[in-house]
Amino acid sequence: MPSILLTGPAVEPVTLAEAKLYLRVENDDDDDLIGALIAGSRIHVEAQTRRALITQSWRLVRDAWPASGRIAILPVPLASVTAARIYHADGTTQSIDTSGFVLDKASAPALIAFANGAPPAPGLPLAGIEIDITVGYGAAGANVPEALRQAIRLLVAHWYENRAIAAIGQLAVLPATVAALIAPYRVLSL
Repeated sequence: MPSILLTGPAVEPVTLAEAKLYLRVENDDDDDLIGALIAGSRIHVEAQTRRALITQSWRLVRDAWPASGRIAILPVPLASVTAARIYHADGTTQSIDTSGFVLDKASAPALIAFANGAPPAPGLPLAGIEIDITVGYGAAGANVPEALRQAIRLLVAHWYENRAIAAIGQLAVLPATVAALIAPYRVLSL
């Protein structure tokens, strides 16, 4: 079931000044372009690793509570569960007390388990459960692992220097160093 971004990051893991210094750009002519490349690079690294780099709010939508009593959470790292609710058949909602959840923030994907039995079942057969979470390494870029920040800087530099659109049938190849930097942080599917 889907994960929906509610509130994106307020800042980027790499500032415009840091990126310009890395690129050795001294004028302000390309500030908008470099800013867009930073955001695009963050999004790419987040997609490849299934991690949220800067604090973000997400909504997880599920059909039913799992029989195992455990819900896998992506993206990681999980900071907190801020709200949970079920939908009844008539469309009304019922809040679920999040203090009844046990969080395993160290796992990747993170896990939410039920401390005192399963919460009430939803009345809708589809999308009857919503869980709001906060994820990310923190509100500042300095909290993001340096390897992921370096991957962003390398992607910005690569895309800044290679602006041409790839011809049909050609693959856009990313620097191998980017893949090597993010590899230890990837959350793999089973």
